[in-house]
Amino acid sequence: MAIKNRREYLFLYDVSYANPNGDPNDENKPRIDEESGKNIVTDVRLKRTIRDYLMKFKGEEIFVREIANNDGKIQDAKARAEDFENNPDKILDNCIDIRLFGGTIPIRTDKNKDSSITFTGPVQFNMGQSLHRVKLEFIKGTGAFASKEGKEQKTFREEWILPYSLIAFHGVANENAAKDTKLKEEDLELMKEGMWEGTKNLITRSKNEQIPRLLIEVVYKESVHSHIGELHRYVKIESEKSDEEIRSTDDFILNVDKLIKVIEEEAEKIEKVLFKIDRNLKLSRELKSDKVNFEEMKI
Repeated sequence: MAIKNRREYLFLYDVSYANPNGDPNDENKPRIDEESGKNIVTDVRLKRTIRDYLMKFKGEEIFVREIANNDGKIQDAKARAEDFENNPDKILDNCIDIRLFGGTIPIRTDKNKDSSITFTGPVQFNMGQSLHRVKLEFIKGTGAFASKEGKEQKTFREEWILPYSLIAFHGVANENAAKDTKLKEEDLELMKEGMWEGTKNLITRSKNEQIPRLLIEVVYKESVHSHIGELHRYVKIESEKSDEEIRSTDDFILNVDKLIKVIEEEAEKIEKVLFKIDRNLKLSRELKSDKVNFEEMKI
């Protein structure tokens, strides 16, 4: 049965001396807003983190992934749909990522070989952004191999990294769109695990040292079809250091006073608030209230 309660999410994670989301059109540099100096991470990156975790660690089938054909070429969307006999219901029944995030599925039929069906994803995230200005650094190193066969000179490795970035994502799970994709409660539980544990498992050279710090889920009452919105705007970093000097959670406190206040203002609409906090993140106050039920999340 599809979910009946609207959800709202705030997810914070950080990176140390890494590139959280390179821009292929700009030397693969970390994305930075020129006006604010804040680090930008696309929602596609977060969804990829969730997809990869669910497939590799939970054994879930996902639609959007690279699969090689017998000739070694990567399947396109049309070929992927054929894996499910061009049946949208089979795709929804089997693929958790389409139930969560939706997608446009090419469907080949005898009548129309170029038709498609679009599912609007019940779960949508904004573009993530750091809660502070970041410092972009260029690193140059020596590779392990010679530049050419028979040459003694080694190759050089060049890359752009951020010494530190605390990134915030805001998301919503829409109970109305969930009816069309058959999004279940169990799917959302797996998605939350995918955000938290998937971020920990981004163990690549460019994305090592990414740690989830805070995950909040606001569960609204079944009769409520609205939400607070922009939860990331209600938390802020407080530090004696300048933004660009911050290097770890030891350098700041996360002020959540305004977040709790706005949640309390909407208390009549809220069933409960679930949360998970990393042990090294320091908050301005505990996540609790006399007006709203706060519960620790089990992941």
